[in-house]
Amino acid sequence: MVEDRHVIETLGKVRVVIENGEITEVGESEMKYCPMFHAMHKVDELNEEFIRKNINFRIKDFGMCTPQRVIEMDDLVTVGISEILKTNMEKGNIDCVVGACDGAGTLLMTNPRVVQGVGGRVSGLVSTTPIPEVIDNLEQKGCVILDSKTAELNQLEGLKIALDKGYKNIAITILPSPMVAEIRNYPVDDDVNVYIFVAHTTGAKPDEVEMLFENADIVTACASKAVSEYADENKPYYYGVKVPIFCASEDGRRFLDIRLEHIGKPLTINEYPRDKSDAPHKLI
Repeated sequence: MVEDRHVIETLGKVRVVIENGEITEVGESEMKYCPMFHAMHKVDELNEEFIRKNINFRIKDFGMCTPQRVIEMDDLVTVGISEILKTNMEKGNIDCVVGACDGAGTLLMTNPRVVQGVGGRVSGLVSTTPIPEVIDNLEQKGCVILDSKTAELNQLEGLKIALDKGYKNIAITILPSPMVAEIRNYPVDDDVNVYIFVAHTTGAKPDEVEMLFENADIVTACASKAVSEYADENKPYYYGVKVPIFCASEDGRRFLDIRLEHIGKPLTINEYPRDKSDAPHKLI
């Protein structure tokens, strides 16, 4: 029985397993080109060699899935979900983020730099096991861990803890799943706001994407064929050309524009048809 095992999906929904700080499994993906990685790393094809190199870099650079995990970071990109959350927390618009961290599972965060550190450089976290050093470091920074014995991933249960602790403006990061609708429909007091940020949409089905836009506030494009098609038909506000971030609600647009204004970028637009000259390939 492996006691230290972490499963992520990354770089076109490729399944990667990390055990005891070593990569033990790398899957395959139909997506071979990502404009973001091409811009940052000059890589033309997301093959197994590059994926291993990139994940090993994350393990060595900030201790992903290891006891050396760095939990506080500065901005990584100009506009990503963690950057949007960090800026809005700094400005007082969000007082708690329910997120997920390798080695800890679902957690509550109230420190903007921890929000960035936990979410800024990790892809879709499918499952994880507890790493005591990571949990201790997070708790020292004021985080509340949902279950330190199992590192359970359950954002709805995280929301319940946030409500019990009296937070009023709660942001939740989550992967596509039916739980998005459960969170949106969970009863809260009139003075409580729950904001849902959905990442890692590659591979989502059309009916699932429709549900996401009906319930979430922000939905990332990733390499999702269904998200791209939904956006082209329904024309939500968005920011970005290569891998857009879509506003599924007015609150989502407000949060995104606050981040854009903070860094001096043009605000969200509603210009269609979108420029797809440098999009991920192929969309899944």
